[in-house]
Amino acid sequence: MTQIYQHILALIFAIKEINENPQILPNVTLGFHIYNSYFTPKWTYHASLELFSTQGRFTPNYKCDRQNNLVAVIGGPISEVCLYMADILCSYKIPQFIYGSAPVIDKRTQAAFYHQMFPNLEHQYNAILQILIYFKWTWIGVMSGHDDNGERFEQNVIPMFAQRGICFDFIMRIPKMSYSTEIDDMVEEGFEINKILMRSTVNALVIHGEIDTMIILRVFPRVAEHEDMPAKKNGKVWIMTAQMDFISIPLQRDWDIDFLQGALSFAIHSSEVVGFQKFLQVRNPTSEKEDGFVRVFWEQAFGCLFPNTMVALQDEEICSGEEKLESLPASVFEMGMTGHSYSVFTAAYVVAHALQAMHPSSFKKRMKVDEGVKFKNEQLWKLNRFVKSISFNNSGGGKVSFNQNGELESGFDIINWVTFPNQSFRRVKVGKIDPMAPQEEAFSICEEAIVWPSRFNQAQPLSLCNANCPLGYQKAKKEGKPFCCYDCIICPEGKISNQTDMDECFQCPQDHYPNVEKDSCVPKDIHFLFYGEPLGISLTCIALVLSFLAALVLWVFIKHRDTPIVKANNRNLSYTLLISLLLSFLCSLLFIGRPEKVTCLLRQTAFGIIFSVAVSCVLAKTVIVLLAFMVTKPGSSMRKWVGKQQATSIVLSCSLIQAAFCTVWLATSPPFPGLDLHSMSKEIILQCNEGSVTMFYCVLGFMGLLAIVSFSVAFLARKLPDSFNEAKFITFSMLVFCSVWLSFVPTYLSTKGKYMVAVEIFSILASSAGLLGCIFSPKCYIIVVKPELNSKEQLRRKN
Repeated sequence: MTQIYQHILALIFAIKEINENPQILPNVTLGFHIYNSYFTPKWTYHASLELFSTQGRFTPNYKCDRQNNLVAVIGGPISEVCLYMADILCSYKIPQFIYGSAPVIDKRTQAAFYHQMFPNLEHQYNAILQILIYFKWTWIGVMSGHDDNGERFEQNVIPMFAQRGICFDFIMRIPKMSYSTEIDDMVEEGFEINKILMRSTVNALVIHGEIDTMIILRVFPRVAEHEDMPAKKNGKVWIMTAQMDFISIPLQRDWDIDFLQGALSFAIHSSEVVGFQKFLQVRNPTSEKEDGFVRVFWEQAFGCLFPNTMVALQDEEICSGEEKLESLPASVFEMGMTGHSYSVFTAAYVVAHALQAMHPSSFKKRMKVDEGVKFKNEQLWKLNRFVKSISFNNSGGGKVSFNQNGELESGFDIINWVTFPNQSFRRVKVGKIDPMAPQEEAFSICEEAIVWPSRFNQAQPLSLCNANCPLGYQKAKKEGKPFCCYDCIICPEGKISNQTDMDECFQCPQDHYPNVEKDSCVPKDIHFLFYGEPLGISLTCIALVLSFLAALVLWVFIKHRDTPIVKANNRNLSYTLLISLLLSFLCSLLFIGRPEKVTCLLRQTAFGIIFSVAVSCVLAKTVIVLLAFMVTKPGSSMRKWVGKQQATSIVLSCSLIQAAFCTVWLATSPPFPGLDLHSMSKEIILQCNEGSVTMFYCVLGFMGLLAIVSFSVAFLARKLPDSFNEAKFITFSMLVFCSVWLSFVPTYLSTKGKYMVAVEIFSILASSAGLLGCIFSPKCYIIVVKPELNSKEQLRRKN
């Protein structure tokens, strides 16, 4: 794995810088041994025990070297190596610095010697969540390693993501990498996984793994090529954790890496390490005799062989040693320091600074180079305490410190992967996650700098179970589907949604109503019955015409006041009735126009009193006629009840009762101008609020009572002699009056807005016109058209 060679070079570069820096461990030279664990338990244990043997001999726990004292171990990059390593090293209390994936350890016995060159895992989980929320990717797939770390990842992120509205199309385990497995077996395992990936509708795929996970992931596109699956057309945005990195085995060197185009990953926040690229550029097998890895790396990276290799070189390219590392594609070797290499680099500096803090006085003395500083193994456990307390800036300018759990205090850089046709790629920093920053600055990302997978044509990908609900719609859960899969239904009547994907539509403010699309609220127009509209004009004209007719009849009666027909029908009652009818017609005009405080107070009270006077006059007329015939009988005791005083008392008593109702109404809960926001969906009705509905119906009820009594009395007097047939006209007029007001109640209650006012005006005009026409039109006909009938002789005729 040529990419891992950079980890070695990062360690060499760090040790070289530390040894050349007089401010760090003066007169002390740090050295290192590198052991290959082969990513297996056996060789990890072997390498760990070899640390406690004399160099060149494998005799565990027997070490006689004075020059080479072990002070710390840097382990990685996969969790299994660190786990097996810890089993032995923790027994000797050796400080361990873990880069890459950290294993699940026994915190009681091992945590004190365990230092992770990696921030708290919760920070990375939150970082992934921030990415998903920012891009509104609520429908995702999750793939994690088939180990304890993968299980821990799922246990943490699944409930955390679900609480923030993210659901999962699939949750899969990535097959465990086995270095004894043939590539054909890997392809077979990847086939089923690739079918799920290609069938899935998610566009965002969260992948948690280790550094060697990439070897397995590269199999999936290869499977698609062999099975003629449209892998590129089904490209997804991979969101990879910081524990992962790009490595490959020689067989995969020519495999396409286009699947990484547009991927997002995390890397421990780092600064550019000055001089590292130049350090890489001068590396070659000729100049680095002590580097036991360089020749093997060189042959793998450049695909050549050195002449002294014990292999036939007939058809092989020969390595000259002058090849340039910068000429290699990034898929083989990167010139920029990767995240894992940066962790190794930083770990070396941590060891140096911890040693400096542990023995500050020793390093201040002038010492001979060959004397050195002797570190006793039994004191090394003290180094762990100093590691947790140190804080410094490495040569790259990055601040380094640890928390109490032995985790690096740092944030993450957000990396965007851009691939090229020559099997190379570039990591572009497009954002960062800084847990130590204020909340509003903790997450930042430059969306414009991100290159997306080619199938999206540089448009931000959507990863949703279904399309967003448009404006005017709300979500409706699909039975048997995850909560982020839903149907979109139009908002109920009276509600809107002014954002996409709303869980529930909401009501407009009372003075607004939904538009047709139900995506915004429109202000309601204020309406009232006014004189300028057709209905208002019509009612006004009718009221004025009827008022003129009432005035005309009154003038006719006054002009012919001494004629028998006017006298015979109680002249004063007729005048009072005509005046009240005239005022009734005119009071209807109070109901038209913008409601004001004064008009609201006068509307119902004036109407109630005037109508009560009119109906009481009709009642008085009927009673007087009935009594007039009863007193003509010999010996009748009713003679004393006949006269003008009785008529006047009936009118006054009935009117005063109605006036008392109106006075109580005005004193307790008077009418007032108000807004009716609910009767009409698109209008605000400016109207007179009746105040006390009870008093309103008391006024109407009293008028109804008078009308019924008048109708009943007139009905009883309908068979009197023809000369006094006014009772018949009163009967018919009261029948019209009662019919109008009986139909008024249901009609008034069933109408809304200004039409309620129009119904009341119409009822006033119709009932008043009925009284005027039925009672006075016959008399006016005789007075004006047939004056010869207006004589005493005609009134005394039986027929």
